[in-house]
Amino acid sequence: MAETGSAGNAANTGNVIAADYFHSYSVVGLLAVIGVFFVAVAFGAGRLLRPVVPTPEKLLTYECGVDPVGEGWAHTQVRYYVYAFLYVIFAIDSIFLFPWATVFAAPGYGAATLVEMFIFLGFLTVGLLYAYKKGVLAWT
Repeated sequence: MAETGSAGNAANTGNVIAADYFHSYSVVGLLAVIGVFFVAVAFGAGRLLRPVVPTPEKLLTYECGVDPVGEGWAHTQVRYYVYAFLYVIFAIDSIFLFPWATVFAAPGYGAATLVEMFIFLGFLTVGLLYAYKKGVLAWT
């Protein structure tokens, strides 16, 4: 039985849209497979072509040209990690502020976006005040 009328055209149009939709993903998937293949071939070629001559000097841990002495564990200042963490917080803050500025300018998003951004900035302010109270921001 042949389909006739607008119902047949709508079903046919839906199939065409679905085919285009999945075709886009298949192109991305194919490119991902090709990329993984090229990386695997490069690593395989490197493994096959490199000389393998292990010596005791090559198996030592490299520490800026100095032979390692003692244990591998060393004390590290935690404050460096805290500075890195604060940097990440404010980098993420800037990443969210720029798109917010463009969405805020779009019609119909003004009040909701403004409230959401002030909530976000409030969380960041609480984090900054916490870091300040803990003395993380004081240089020693």
